[in-house]
Amino acid sequence: MTDVVDSDELLRRIRRARDCAQREQRAWRTRGEGLRATDPEAAHEAAVRTLTYEAVLCVLDEILTPGKRADGT
Repeated sequence: MTDVVDSDELLRRIRRARDCAQREQRAWRTRGEGLRATDPEAAHEAAVRTLTYEAVLCVLDEILTPGKRADGT
């Protein structure tokens, strides 16, 4: 099914996606920190997922506020 959405709805969806990605990034970072001493392989997987969500956040931030993260942070 294809929905036609206006720009305000699209912006709301992007912001929701950004909020979700930020929550997931924090959760994986916390999970990885907890696993570092006991399960290095799982900690590595959590670190990879943290970086993945960080990349998603960078893209969504650039859509929402172009040029704000020009320094890569």
